[in-house]
Amino acid sequence: MPRELIAPAQEQAAFQEYESADLEKGQVRVKSLFAAAKHGTEMSQFKGYASPRGGFDRELRVFDYKGEGVKYPVRLGNIGVGEVVELGPGVTLLKEGDHVFNYGPFREEHIWPETVRTLPAGVPWQAAVCLDPADFALSAVRDGKVRIGDAVAVSGMGAISLLVLQFCRLAGAYPIIAVDPLENRRQAALACGADLVLDPNQCDAGVEIKKATGNRGTDVIIDYSGHPAALQQALRGIAYLGTVVCGAYPGAWPTGLDLGAEAHMNRPTIIFSRANSDPNPDHPNWNNDRIYEVCWRLLSEGQVDCKPIVHPIVPFADLAEEYPKIASHPEENIKLGAHF
Repeated sequence: MPRELIAPAQEQAAFQEYESADLEKGQVRVKSLFAAAKHGTEMSQFKGYASPRGGFDRELRVFDYKGEGVKYPVRLGNIGVGEVVELGPGVTLLKEGDHVFNYGPFREEHIWPETVRTLPAGVPWQAAVCLDPADFALSAVRDGKVRIGDAVAVSGMGAISLLVLQFCRLAGAYPIIAVDPLENRRQAALACGADLVLDPNQCDAGVEIKKATGNRGTDVIIDYSGHPAALQQALRGIAYLGTVVCGAYPGAWPTGLDLGAEAHMNRPTIIFSRANSDPNPDHPNWNNDRIYEVCWRLLSEGQVDCKPIVHPIVPFADLAEEYPKIASHPEENIKLGAHF
């Protein structure tokens, strides 16, 4: 029987076997070749810090703080890439041997609809597994209204932010400043087009951002670290009447964030960005489908480079040991990938 990776309990990873089901009309069987995790969202489940918020009431749009927010076991992994090995009844859009990709956990075999995206020859698989987070990155850049010539700082050099850097470069921003305490992520930021990288543990990042922009500050700061210290530094480094985009989904913060001080004097606009919240801020011209289409065009054309982002890449058989290192060894991880 094929296997998949799950979290049977908080901060645990293990394999479980699952049934290889019969194909229904319009479905294809896909043998996995590659896959990747989505660190931010998956860590909220793996580490369990989404639990205290309870369920989300979609009518009232509030968390109820009741019950258990994370119910284990949870499947781990986000997007898979594979080869079509069997066609279900009525399938006309795909043929055996096609390479396709879709949302799905780390598992050896998937059953997907024939409407999944195909991976063209010559396009690296890393581009496919970066479609999400690319949608969030593009949305953050658009929500921040980054324009040609804008100075931009980005904090928290995970996969989303590394794509934010590249989208800002395409938008004509300069300089683009990356902020992260981890050396591996600062190096990835340089590979993805940052003009300057800062270690917030070794400098006053807000002051250095000001110095790098003629004491003016950046027009836009986009934070995907989800750390209160990063937002505090953003309030120090932002230009007068600039825009701070909060894109992360962190756990509850402790007290200590100072919303007087620079926040009061710099008067920034603070925006919370989330790609898949429709209607889009630019509705009706933009929606989640259009964001995906634009992202995939940029990814498949090679206008952004995803190879520095998907790291490390490990064998599927090692995932039960390697996956927990996303939490325990962030200095070794950016976006965990697997080959089968």
